Amino acid sequence: MKLLLLSNSTDYGRSPLEHAHSALRDALGHHRTVTFIPFAQRNVDKYTSEIAAALRPLDISVVGAQAFADIRAAVNESEVIYVGGGNTFRLLKALQDLRLMETISKRVVAGIPYIGDSAGSIIAGPTIQTTNDMPVVEPAGFRALGLLPFQINPHYIAGAAVPQFMGETRDERIDDFLDEVDVPVLALREGSWLRVDGDEAWIGGTGGASVFQRNREVRTVEPSSDLSWLFPC
Repeated sequence: MKLLLLSNSTDYGRSPLEHAHSALRDALGHHRTVTFIPFAQRNVDKYTSEIAAALRPLDISVVGAQAFADIRAAVNESEVIYVGGGNTFRLLKALQDLRLMETISKRVVAGIPYIGDSAGSIIAGPTIQTTNDMPVVEPAGFRALGLLPFQINPHYIAGAAVPQFMGETRDERIDDFLDEVDVPVLALREGSWLRVDGDEAWIGGTGGASVFQRNREVRTVEPSSDLSWLFPC
């Protein structure tokens, strides 16, 4: 498989996707057309236009899935699939309603590049149970694409965001998940991403990540670190 899973599409002080241009070039290879899945957002046409503008400097054409009369057929013929961020519950429900889950999974397993950011990265895992989003809609279960053997948690912040914060930290929420489900969680900090290319997997970008596992110390992962060990042999 070829995956590029971004924590965030926009880094502070930069234009959308600018921080990931080099990773996008590598992930896209010779492909020049991307089928964009914008259903995590309310205004899908506006969102598609924003991503098209963001990828234009890389000489990439973007076509929103909503533009096709037969979305499943279009996705099945795609060169590259890019699933954008927004609300993960909204995204999952849309993919279920459109019967795109199996179609996307099969295409990616067959070898076409998959790019995701935020919600689009979360659904690459087994479930969406480590999303940060409110359940604004009710999908038919939490099962996701299952391209990874571990969960993704994007926009990760260790500890309290500010000293005055007295609510649950992200670490505590992930620990709650692990108490119920014994599946590792890769928490991606802003500016970081996971790259998977065949048997190799590593952390890209500048933010790094943390790996959470049941009954183990949290493992800090620096940029460029190998993560192939998270995949079963």
